[in-house]
Amino acid sequence: MAPKNDGVPVKLDVTSLDLSSPPLSPSQPPAKPDLRGDRLNLLLLILLYTIQGVPFGFTVTALPIIMQSKKVVSYEDQALFSLVLWPTNMKLFWAPLVDSIYVQRIGRRKSWLIPVQCLMGAILVFSASNINDWLPEEGKPNLMMLTFVFFVLNFLAATQNIVIDGWALTMLKKSNVGYSSACSSSGFAIGIMLGSVVPVLLTSEDFCSKYLSRIITTSTGGVVTLERYLFVWGILCIAITTLIGIFKKEKDNRLEENHIQLTVVQNYKLVWDILKLPRIRVLIIVLMTMKVGFSAMRSSLAYLKLVDVGVPKDDIMVLTTAMFAVKILTPIVVSKYTSGTKPLSVCMNLIPIRLLWGFANILLIYITPLLIKRDDGTIDIPTYYYLILGSINAINEALLYIMTVAAAAFFFRISDSRFGGTYMTLLNTASNLGMMCSASLGLEVMDFLTFSKCSNDPQNNNCSTVDLKSMCVQNGGHCITVVDGYYLEILLSAVIGFAWYFAFKNTLIKFQTDSSSSWSIYSNKSGTENVKASSSVN
Repeated sequence: MAPKNDGVPVKLDVTSLDLSSPPLSPSQPPAKPDLRGDRLNLLLLILLYTIQGVPFGFTVTALPIIMQSKKVVSYEDQALFSLVLWPTNMKLFWAPLVDSIYVQRIGRRKSWLIPVQCLMGAILVFSASNINDWLPEEGKPNLMMLTFVFFVLNFLAATQNIVIDGWALTMLKKSNVGYSSACSSSGFAIGIMLGSVVPVLLTSEDFCSKYLSRIITTSTGGVVTLERYLFVWGILCIAITTLIGIFKKEKDNRLEENHIQLTVVQNYKLVWDILKLPRIRVLIIVLMTMKVGFSAMRSSLAYLKLVDVGVPKDDIMVLTTAMFAVKILTPIVVSKYTSGTKPLSVCMNLIPIRLLWGFANILLIYITPLLIKRDDGTIDIPTYYYLILGSINAINEALLYIMTVAAAAFFFRISDSRFGGTYMTLLNTASNLGMMCSASLGLEVMDFLTFSKCSNDPQNNNCSTVDLKSMCVQNGGHCITVVDGYYLEILLSAVIGFAWYFAFKNTLIKFQTDSSSSWSIYSNKSGTENVKASSSVN
């Protein structure tokens, strides 16, 4: 048995290794899920991921909308505030710290979770007492202070994500780790909804007077203020963390199979060792390229096209809010299938369906003007149109979330629990970078593939830039779209997507049958070799 160590481990703990332990069996099949004894753990994971999603939703959606509604903030100011999102995509830089520094008596993950979430709660309470000064009713907001405070808050939330991803690998039984992806997706979606939709709508006097006046009577303003909202969430965060610290026991990480205790420097070098695994290199390429085929099929891009053809943006906002129900419920409903031993099979089976479903958006956007515009040019949207629009988008979101949950379930299943925070963060970072690149590519390519001309000067003005469009309007004309790049991009994306699908399908399906040792570091050696291998990292 490993000796008791109540300090912060910073050296290789040779005595914690079982020198007689055999290597992992390469032929050992993955166990089937069994939720007995893990149901409360699943609820706890959903709660923790919800806490993470609240600051993300508040800083990504709520604050920018509230600032923009005051009409004193420029797009340049919004660009500055967007810096608060950087920690989400940079957490790989400090994930090895989270894996290597901890207090054994408290627990490897609780050593980080308790102070991080308490600090998150304290910042929310501090923000509540100052938000009216930073974001006054009249005049420009204190943008520098808002950016700094919520950058720190998102840094803490990103750190908490590293902790939870790593803890999920050991909190649940190995046969149930696939359910972590459903907890992550549903919990994070709940958090984003509570952090974005709730503060925007409940602080809006117009919304509350229109929809809640029969239930709650308010003299001025909304049902809640930002000050009260931030204060309540801060107190809840601290209270929940306190209860977890008192009542939730963490498994001793020294009892894990093939346990190795590495220093901070060794953990950073471990990232390179993980990247040297042949299967990981292929998987990174897959994650970086997987979403290129869907770059034109994002709901947000379709919403922009719908606004262009006349659908009111307020209606789009209501539709976006309704889609949270799909995002929250879908991972839970399909968890039985995505948390099995072959989650990538679920993902790969849905890729052709989602690629073809992109053409439903083409058809809807093409016929929208015919359905919502009268002969005199006025907009009159029938009820059945919203049902069609909602159904198409609900199916698209469901397909997206099933694929996301299935891929994440595979991440949890293959990640080495001994270095879970670093391993999961590496895979999630690659996936997020692939998503960001494809999203940016989708917007740029759509402009490139769109061809227009000015109505009164078609030979010399192609309306390809903002200046040319302004010149066309100033001369009494208007820009006419000859070729809509959105339709071409959907077609091009589908071709690329199917090419990617046939190139990687068999490889990814085979990955599921590989033993866990194929994805592990120092796991297929004897205990003595483990010591030598881990020491040689330094």
